Amino acid sequence: MPTPVDRQLQRLSTPRAAAFAGVLFALLFGTALVLMRTSLPADAELGLQWVEGPGKRLRVAVVLMPFAGIAFLWFIGVVRDGLGELEDRFFSSVFLGSGLLFLAMIFASTSVGAGLLVSRELVMRADTRTEVVAFGQGLLLALSNTYALRMAAVFMISLATIWLRTRLMPRWLVFATYATALAVLVASDINMWMTVSFPVWVLVVSVVMLVRSGVIDLPGDDERRLSPPPGSTRSTDTA
Repeated sequence: MPTPVDRQLQRLSTPRAAAFAGVLFALLFGTALVLMRTSLPADAELGLQWVEGPGKRLRVAVVLMPFAGIAFLWFIGVVRDGLGELEDRFFSSVFLGSGLLFLAMIFASTSVGAGLLVSRELVMRADTRTEVVAFGQGLLLALSNTYALRMAAVFMISLATIWLRTRLMPRWLVFATYATALAVLVASDINMWMTVSFPVWVLVVSVVMLVRSGVIDLPGDDERRLSPPPGSTRSTDTA
């Protein structure tokens, strides 16, 4: 019987297909956002969908959000693993902290919305319900728009800065990340649909990572792998 000393230990490595977690997050989180936004009654303030909107859509969004959060945690792990030895403690701390704070704020705001949804049936008195709705709506908007979106923007800015310094990602993706972060910071207060740009950005980043890891093959990839590097010549001398 082999002893623990004789056992050969293997280093744990991230599967190449783990970047699919970002794709899964983008689909789940984007779907939840669309369900919540489309549940908002016409000419109503943001947040009132949890009080007056259709309950079935909102319940589906509440169920999807935890799974989206799990996928986002995997996405953070995949991105950090891709940094490898190039990881900088300062920017990585900001990147990791802002990502976890974004996820915590999203969970908290969704929980407040779920509470408002349940209060439709439990709170019967009109004056009490008015106070509950006012408090819940204000807390939900503060968590989601003021804090969560800002943390998402910091998450993108820190990651784009890491990519710019290390050149791990193409420059077009770096500048697109800065532009998306600016849109989430500023334009989200003007148009509520601008928040959907964050899951779209995660989807683009995940696809780029999958292509680079070889999980997804683009047309022409085989030719590029088989073609010799520029300047290299094959010896034709015979003995």
